[in-house]
Amino acid sequence: MPVSMVCDAFNVSRSSYYDYRQRRQNIDANRLSLRAMVRRVFTQSRDSAGSHTIKVLLNQVGISNGRFKVRRLMRELGLASRQPGPYAYWTATVEKPDFPNLLAREFTVSRPDRAWCGDITYIWTGQQWSYLAVVMDLYARRVVGWSSRRWIMPGHRAANRTVSCSTRIRVASMPAGRSFSGYGIIACSKA
Repeated sequence: MPVSMVCDAFNVSRSSYYDYRQRRQNIDANRLSLRAMVRRVFTQSRDSAGSHTIKVLLNQVGISNGRFKVRRLMRELGLASRQPGPYAYWTATVEKPDFPNLLAREFTVSRPDRAWCGDITYIWTGQQWSYLAVVMDLYARRVVGWSSRRWIMPGHRAANRTVSCSTRIRVASMPAGRSFSGYGIIACSKA
């Protein structure tokens, strides 16, 4: 079917049709670079930034574009904003029976290195959760060891090893003849 007949049927001039075909064949380097920037900003936001946020972030870098253009580019790239769900916190339901509480709530200690207490917490480091285990001397009320790991599973041996490793860091500072072994530091215990 001739081009002129199709253009007449759709009430479009032939010059508009040929101009459209020519534009489709040309590669727009600026548009390709802008698409790459939109994808990079979207990935850095962990897939949570929408067109408005991406427009603001691009403007901060010196690339000015409208929100609707950014939205169109996101649609071309197949990017859709997804908000992350709430963080799933792990809670201990029962106290570990294999780690007895030898301290029995006696937090006043007469000498250094008689009682140590440990705890584990999690810290958002900007990109992921990291877990921090800290061991404290109850007499001096100072930290005697700590360890940081990328992940642990509460109730799992990895949690116990994290705390145990934190004590090994400072084992050189203990008095001569003293040693610590085992994973019992996760609960308060007398040294």
